Amino acid sequence: MTRESCRPPMAFRVLSLLLLAGTLTTLSGCRSSQPRPEGLSLDQAFFTEKLAEIDQVIDAAIADKKCPGGVLWIEREGAVYSRALGRRAVVPEPEPMTLDTIFDLASLTKVMACTPAVMLLVEEGRLDLDAPVAKYLPAFAAHGKDAITLRQLLTHTSGLRPDVSLKPDWEGFEAALRLACAEQLRAQPDERFIYSDTGPIVLAAIVQGVSGVPFDAFLARRVYGPLGMVDTGFNPPAGKRGRIAPTTIENGAPVRGVVHDPRARRMNGVAGHAGLFASAADVARYARMMLHQGELDGVRIFQPGTVQLMTGIRTPAPIPQRRGLGWDIDSGYAGQRGALFPVGGYGHTGWTGTSLWIDPFSRTFVIFLSNRNHPDESGSVLALRRQIGTLAAEAVRDFNFAHVPGALPRSDSASQSSAARDAETVEVLNGIDVLVKQAFAPLKGRRVGLITNHTGHDRFRNPTIDLLHGAKEVELKALFSPEHGIRGTVDAHVADGTDAQTGLPVYSLYDSTRSPQPQELAGLDALVFDIQDIGCRFYTYISTMGLAMEAAAAANLDFFVLDRVNP
Repeated sequence: MTRESCRPPMAFRVLSLLLLAGTLTTLSGCRSSQPRPEGLSLDQAFFTEKLAEIDQVIDAAIADKKCPGGVLWIEREGAVYSRALGRRAVVPEPEPMTLDTIFDLASLTKVMACTPAVMLLVEEGRLDLDAPVAKYLPAFAAHGKDAITLRQLLTHTSGLRPDVSLKPDWEGFEAALRLACAEQLRAQPDERFIYSDTGPIVLAAIVQGVSGVPFDAFLARRVYGPLGMVDTGFNPPAGKRGRIAPTTIENGAPVRGVVHDPRARRMNGVAGHAGLFASAADVARYARMMLHQGELDGVRIFQPGTVQLMTGIRTPAPIPQRRGLGWDIDSGYAGQRGALFPVGGYGHTGWTGTSLWIDPFSRTFVIFLSNRNHPDESGSVLALRRQIGTLAAEAVRDFNFAHVPGALPRSDSASQSSAARDAETVEVLNGIDVLVKQAFAPLKGRRVGLITNHTGHDRFRNPTIDLLHGAKEVELKALFSPEHGIRGTVDAHVADGTDAQTGLPVYSLYDSTRSPQPQELAGLDALVFDIQDIGCRFYTYISTMGLAMEAAAAANLDFFVLDRVNP
């Protein structure tokens, strides 16, 4: 994506919007390059009666002893629906759940601690995702693991088994790391998906070694502190114990403020796979930052391209489970997405009963935090998460989940063919599809003239004219017609006129003048060009684009090219 200063006579600004999936330097997986202004009321963002149904299904799950209680947080464009339901604790004495309850996040640690720590160092050039792990941790090369990369650890495609053994007894961060380095492969790298806690354990050690800062301190300094996540961290202080949701009972008392995961506990509570504690409000701040492409309240944590790299599909084509870097996109673990949120969002869950789903298409995120394993491990929120996800999508106003441009097709991760996965991995999006996925952000607030014809349409055959005309973010003011007219039906010279479908003026670029005239450009902020090129030079479309660029440069207008693949 390039942008140059617009200065006559032939300097111009071109925003190229051809998207090739899978690279950081493109807009891969881009849903919105910048946040839209927030400020919707609850009634504008949601059907409140549907939100009330979510309360009811959570209350029913509590009554059925699936969990003692939970905190729900649903947010869209500044509208927040938050509820504390049930109890924080049931033994030794009942305690009501509160919105500021702090939870053991379990595996949400992977995407709220491990992934961000790694990616901050990737941004700085201190880590290379495609470098062997052994480059940073030489002992890891043992037993044929020398080729495993950081990327494979993040996508759970390294071939490592799910956990390091708890026997014989061991204690400490270094002991866990020695066990991880001694592991043998259960599959070849990039052969299959095996959800593994071992990868994040290793990655946390690499972050610590490369940064020279303890893992927990690194995150507090670089992520949680800047974002104002005041209740997020490892090994929460004693002063916050009263607000922490307990998990299981040990030695006759509830475990409170001590990580539930046995391996993280042996690592003194600090690990890449588990150990993080946070409140729903803090998880919401993190989700908001992700949804806003790495920035929140003027504080930038990640560059937008880094967010896209994390949240796009990064698993190899033959593997049916679709995962990002740490984040789940479409696998058997993504039940919290529910039945309606489109494939292309991202999230994660935690063993203790925590979950997060971020839908960049509707700009909604759903958080449900519970301590389903209190007072014992008999609770389960698997079905409840799915219900919450489905109802949350049903609650979203003015958004058609049946037709979401840019969403991926749903699939059965257990049986999806490698051929189909390969087709999705090498997917190429034309410029208009990228623009739609960005919610027209590059054109937001601009008065636009569109140069197009019948070849200008999105992947679903919706004409670019109609898409821009219907976009509330853009003011489409005029159409410019190339050879054969904007609908491709004119054989001779094209005359000026009015488009019958939109009522917009149509200025000819194929009559006595072949470029936009100054009076036609008056009142515009930008020109957008969307025409399919033809691989032979007796058509005039490429010349039309060049002349229009010159006119835009002379008028000091931005010029946006919605790239298309030459067939």
